[in-house]
Amino acid sequence: MTTAAAERQEAGYRLLDSEFTQFQGLLYRLAGISLSPAKKALVCGRLAKRIKHHRLNSYGDYFQLLTSGREPQELQIAIDLLTTNETYFFREPKHFEFLRSRILPARRPGSAFRVWSAACSSGEEPYSIAMLLADCLREAPWEVVASDISTRVLERARSAHYAMERAEHIPQDYLRAFCLKGVGRQEGTFMIDKRLRSKIAFKQVNLNEQLPRLGEFDVIFLRNVMIYFDVETKRKVVQRLMAAIKPGGHLLIGHSESLNGVCDDLQVVAPSIYRKP
Repeated sequence: MTTAAAERQEAGYRLLDSEFTQFQGLLYRLAGISLSPAKKALVCGRLAKRIKHHRLNSYGDYFQLLTSGREPQELQIAIDLLTTNETYFFREPKHFEFLRSRILPARRPGSAFRVWSAACSSGEEPYSIAMLLADCLREAPWEVVASDISTRVLERARSAHYAMERAEHIPQDYLRAFCLKGVGRQEGTFMIDKRLRSKIAFKQVNLNEQLPRLGEFDVIFLRNVMIYFDVETKRKVVQRLMAAIKPGGHLLIGHSESLNGVCDDLQVVAPSIYRKP
């Protein structure tokens, strides 16, 4: 028995350090995401069902399947499982208040006000943005583009269907105006109103690659995703997004994030809020 086989047998097919290193490298190459050692349990838990599904014997066997090219759809499934992050409606409310009180009153009339939720996960962020825009802009034109690397969360986002517990942070007047309460078999859930859904374009976008042509935006939300990037990847991602921000437009990042040492071309307006000159 080889040393590796003996180690695996002793480990009971747990995720070995050498295998975790392989998945770290793969996710970094594909998505620019740096998995810290603390994420080993997450990788182990989220990929275990896929190993069982394919009747494989180890995480190493699953890695070989992903990199063999035999099942490209499985690679997307693995990316989906490893890049899904927690989110909720109206997360970090100071950003929405800044959008309402500072950005929207200063907008240029006439052209459509455009917002990009660049790491939209399961849709709570872009729908929160849409509720605020519908409330503040009324009949003025606006649109939201929402993107994520994960096809799985985009599918959920497009459904616009959530458990009622997810509505905790939605203002009551917005809940009444923009959400439909489920009845019968759908009791305990709610759906975002079709008027808002029609204003949001969901797209799969990998921020670690050349961006598709999405046009220019007045505001880009890129929140709570750069914490997973190293400094060089952050620089490249922000540089790509810079080209998509209108002059005078804003970039909003997570409150726990910073662009210090990442970009000098944006003006700091407030913590986690930047403006393109």
